[in-house]
Amino acid sequence: RLPLSRFFAVISRLGNGVFWYVLMLVLPLVHGLPAILVSLHMALVGLMGVLIYKWLKTSTGRVRPYGYHNDIFQNVTALDPFSFPSGHTLHAVGFSMVLLHYYPEWALLVIPFTILVALSRVILGLHYPSDVLMGILLGAGLAWISFQPGLEVLPVDFGSSGGANAIPADAPPLHAAPF
Repeated sequence: RLPLSRFFAVISRLGNGVFWYVLMLVLPLVHGLPAILVSLHMALVGLMGVLIYKWLKTSTGRVRPYGYHNDIFQNVTALDPFSFPSGHTLHAVGFSMVLLHYYPEWALLVIPFTILVALSRVILGLHYPSDVLMGILLGAGLAWISFQPGLEVLPVDFGSSGGANAIPADAPPLHAAPF
């Protein structure tokens, strides 16, 4: 395997959840106890994502690229036989949008990582570009929905209680769209 393939295999493995779960655990250590609610928000968007992408994968039954094209080498073992949509990409986008809504200073870490996760899925022969595009749309859509009035995941503005590590009072309200 080429070094580039190994690099993207590591990115893909981290994007399978490891990076995001560690980040959700680290947020309260970095930002204080209110960040537990941000981690919970991320986890709930992730749970919604799992339900949607698993249903879509089994409903569509789209075979992965390496299953149709003999010239595509399977660089890593797939989690399931189906391709559409990319669950890795869905979660990377959904988690990133929720996190950046509350803590935009994480952008320099999570935006490049999210892009690399999406690219890794195609480069490793696990997804078609359209699978990744649908993962982007679903992840962004779930994050966006989670902030809508009446549907928001966190219906209270927990930053207004103050404290050194609270989300600043001038932060966007929890019901605002993340973009």
